[in-house]
Amino acid sequence: MSGAFLGLLACLLMAQIPASAAQGGTRGGGIEQNFASSLTAVPSEPLTVSGAFYVPVYSSVSMAHGKLRADFSVTLSVHNASETRALVLKRIVYFDTSGKAVEGYLKSPIALKPFSTIEVFVPTTDVRGGTGANFVVEWAATGELAEPVVEALMIGGIGAGSYAFISQGRPIRIVGKN
Repeated sequence: MSGAFLGLLACLLMAQIPASAAQGGTRGGGIEQNFASSLTAVPSEPLTVSGAFYVPVYSSVSMAHGKLRADFSVTLSVHNASETRALVLKRIVYFDTSGKAVEGYLKSPIALKPFSTIEVFVPTTDVRGGTGANFVVEWAATGELAEPVVEALMIGGIGAGSYAFISQGRPIRIVGKN
């Protein structure tokens, strides 16, 4: 993609971000307030299915052999891909390069309506995550459902160059067992 196209994409995307998000992510109002229309009551039935996603993100990227650093905003999106069941989000935590928890975004579990989405926004000025930042998203449901979709969009630039890229969440699975 050309730099001009990515710059235009970044401008268009930034125009879509609410003022509260641009000034500090979901910290201003919280997921529960900012995405109330995407949420439903947490089911009272037992949560029999669960999982977690690891999402690598980049609030900063080293360039020019480490002599230059580009800072990026990060938008983490969690999509309920089920058409019929609520998706319960138990935990969303942002970690820095050293693996230290930087910020948690849920006070208690929340439930997403079928096909709904919530977002967490980390502004460009928040470089606490560093070059190896990541999110962990833990989820659950009352039964079988389509696996959630978890992605992060990073947008930033250096000088006249603008960059945008996506990182897909990966299910956390235990490996090495027979």
